[in-house]
Amino acid sequence: MPKIRYDNMDNVSTDHTLKQFNQWRQERKQKKKDYSFQVPNVPPELDYLHANRLDTSITWIGHSTFFIQYEGLNILTDPVWAKRMGFERRMGEPGIEIGQVPQVDVILISHSHYDHLHMASIRRLYRKGTLLVVPVGLRKKMVRKGFDNCIELKWWEHTVVHDVKISFVPTQHWTRRTPFDTNSSHWGGYVLEPANALPPSGNEQEEALLPPNLYFAGDSGYFPGFKDIGNRYKIHVALMPIGAYEPEWFMTSQHVNPEEALRAFLDVKAETMIPMHYGTFRLADDTAREALDRMEAERKRLGIAEDRLKVLKYGETLRIHPEHRGAGS
Repeated sequence: MPKIRYDNMDNVSTDHTLKQFNQWRQERKQKKKDYSFQVPNVPPELDYLHANRLDTSITWIGHSTFFIQYEGLNILTDPVWAKRMGFERRMGEPGIEIGQVPQVDVILISHSHYDHLHMASIRRLYRKGTLLVVPVGLRKKMVRKGFDNCIELKWWEHTVVHDVKISFVPTQHWTRRTPFDTNSSHWGGYVLEPANALPPSGNEQEEALLPPNLYFAGDSGYFPGFKDIGNRYKIHVALMPIGAYEPEWFMTSQHVNPEEALRAFLDVKAETMIPMHYGTFRLADDTAREALDRMEAERKRLGIAEDRLKVLKYGETLRIHPEHRGAGS
């Protein structure tokens, strides 16, 4: 029986030819990049994170890995503590050492690329009772690896874990771990909402006291799906990728650049954006400094208030108090 192969919306292709790969390699040899800037680390608030089961908090570990505390659950996105990615060494230390992470209730995997799905990290974090949520097509592989408590979701499907509704939403990307499994599982992002939340009342003061809805965008090129997500969900905080976009002629279908990231942020109608997917691994030719500078320049050009972008350091925790979420978009 032939394997199912998954596609993007509108069948947008992310394929590249050998000629294009060689062109990128030649361009890279001619570039002189300054990688001296590194995302700084701050000491993590370990006592708070181990004790907290009430507040919404978001701690950046690095790349697309966040430790999220939400409605009593400890949640990890795309956990990667790898010291290398291919031939490239990790450029910054993880925000929390893997042995210091509080016990994890849910692990969310956006797709199976190595910089988002690191088996050794998951094995260290996975305990009895931990739930692994993966895109459709990936569960069988994860169960073979020993992760029995695993469910898979299709785009727009959801599962409820205790008091949290977890929805799997589209991205524009692709995936492969071997030469033989290209696009044999899907890719996407996740929306976290309180499972028992009532429909919007229209009373802004009442709604401001509810836990914020979180959107983890995974890995994506810019696509119409961002507007679809913004129309289907009320998003308060968006974790949005801004890196691995250069050369843009090569990366545009699979990775947003900083300007497109802000455009996607506006499309999903979020109040606050936390940038990610930059500065940890050298996956493309852009640098962390370039990504942050371009994002800041575009923020000013678009007139987005400075406090709506939260640029975290490795190990930094953003505590989200409902009354301080922001004025919205």
